[in-house]
Amino acid sequence: MKKVITYGTFDLLHTGHINILRRAKELGDYLIVAISTDEFNMLKHKQAYYPFEQRKQILEAVRYVDEVIPEHNWDQKVEDVKTHDVDIFVMGHDWEGEFDFLKDYCEVIYLPRTEGVSTTKIKHDLSHRDD
Repeated sequence: MKKVITYGTFDLLHTGHINILRRAKELGDYLIVAISTDEFNMLKHKQAYYPFEQRKQILEAVRYVDEVIPEHNWDQKVEDVKTHDVDIFVMGHDWEGEFDFLKDYCEVIYLPRTEGVSTTKIKHDLSHRDD
């Protein structure tokens, strides 16, 4: 069985998220999604609309996702790859090169993002709706 892992906050689920999850799942048999905990988001100066448990529940309902695990810090990726016997690490292309250190442990693939859609854009558009 070929295992794939990806990481993110996965707040305000949108077509960009679904596209990357679908393409990641197409690369293997089992998709693990590591989502940032609320505490980790605070360290990154990010705030998700939905708390961790709700984001986890939403992702668990997506048919491409086989398992959801918490991401507590930047440094856990090597251990996750080893612990979960991961074959492929997947991230959006805007992170290109940032995770190449994982090539010692698994294949690393950077997938294109969906143009014109992002959680940041959605939050911005919603906050300026009445302008």
